[in-house]
Amino acid sequence: MMIPPSQSLMKYDNPVLVSKNTSAKTPKKTTKPKQNPAIAALGSGGPIPAAPKGKLPPMDSLSNPPPEEILNKILPAREWTENGQLWRQFVSSTPATRPEVENLQGELSKKLQQRQARETGICPVRRELYSQCFDELIRQITIECAERGLLLLKVRDEIQMTIAAYQTLYESSVAFGMRKALMAEQGKADMEEKIQTLEEDKRDLERQVLELKAKCDAVEKRETEKRLLEEKKHSDEIQNLKKINQQLKAQIESIVAPGKK
Repeated sequence: MMIPPSQSLMKYDNPVLVSKNTSAKTPKKTTKPKQNPAIAALGSGGPIPAAPKGKLPPMDSLSNPPPEEILNKILPAREWTENGQLWRQFVSSTPATRPEVENLQGELSKKLQQRQARETGICPVRRELYSQCFDELIRQITIECAERGLLLLKVRDEIQMTIAAYQTLYESSVAFGMRKALMAEQGKADMEEKIQTLEEDKRDLERQVLELKAKCDAVEKRETEKRLLEEKKHSDEIQNLKKINQQLKAQIESIVAPGKK
């Protein structure tokens, strides 16, 4: 039994068996169907690649080919393997009816709710679903008018390149912000280390100031005591000299006094 690939808003024809491998040793492997490179890049967080150039023929050359050929050129078929068998599924070339368009809108709203897509901001899920819806609109319009389909394809590719430019700008700004944050953290660590060193120097200087103040107080106290001792000694010498002076004066007076008589 074939396991179909993941459902998409794009309308596809029934899958076709491309190759069959009957080897019993072939491991069971299921690969994801080919996806729009822009959608795949957006879901993985990588930059959205630019639209391929030179692969689509000019509009004038598309007037004759059937719609199937045009659709296969602008919307490639998706492939996957199941039990060693390669399956391929082309986009449908059946024109869309009004009920199908209304159903597409309902399916888009349903899938947005089922996959819990965010209503605002950046959301890869919402972007992927809207890209599938836009591809389906391109398919429907291309069947009716190839020129309008190719014009819408250019619009889609331009939108994808604009998103890629904004995403690149965002990633570069985030990287720049991270570098600035790391530089700020490094500068903060250096400043904290410098502050710690200065605080240690301050404490050393304060300790030296206290030691010098203590030495100054000790010297001042010693000099004060020395001065007091010197003053006392000087005062004692003066008192002794005065006493000696009085004794000498008394002796002179005692000597001079008898001569007067």
